[in-house]
Amino acid sequence: MMNLTPVQWVSHVVFHPFEGFENLRWKKAGSLKIALIIVTFLFAGMLVSDRLYGFQFKAVYDKVFNIVPYIVRSYVVFAAWVTGNWAVCSLINSEGTFRKICIYSSYALVPYVVQLYVNTAVSHILIQDEVIFMQCIYYGSVIWSALLMFSAVKAVHQYTCFQTILAVALTVAAMCIIMFITVLLMSLFQQVAIFIYELYTEIQYRIRV
Repeated sequence: MMNLTPVQWVSHVVFHPFEGFENLRWKKAGSLKIALIIVTFLFAGMLVSDRLYGFQFKAVYDKVFNIVPYIVRSYVVFAAWVTGNWAVCSLINSEGTFRKICIYSSYALVPYVVQLYVNTAVSHILIQDEVIFMQCIYYGSVIWSALLMFSAVKAVHQYTCFQTILAVALTVAAMCIIMFITVLLMSLFQQVAIFIYELYTEIQYRIRV
């Protein structure tokens, strides 16, 4: 009767994209802890892919390492997707909670996360003439994860196909708005921090003089 462990549920939904999430919802399964682990693997996978990829396919020239872009591309973008989807679907007769959206969406990312590590390893074995194999792995995983994400949104909110397409489109728009506002706030906080630092420096200078 589908009495699976949390890890087995991940495997089940990945290899059964059209019924896996429905089964997950019906059994009220899913682990937030595993969801966070998957997103962490996404972050680490992006880091590994950019820094350890085969030099003949991707050369790294920067001498200064900055971890912020990887955090933004993984944790921040994922948080924007979950928040945007929850906000949008709350207005379209949704049954999904913030927790479930987070779990289902992270499970859908598994094929893409796996290919980050697989392609990084394969990049040290294949030659440039065999890059087609790596491209097949990449695009295959993207399509697979996209199908899983579509099924996840459909199952968690109990939408029709049209409603799911509309929800995904509105979620992407909401993500853009969230990211834009986030950039504005970060820029504002940076300017405030710079102003406070310059004011402190000026006061210290006046005191010494």
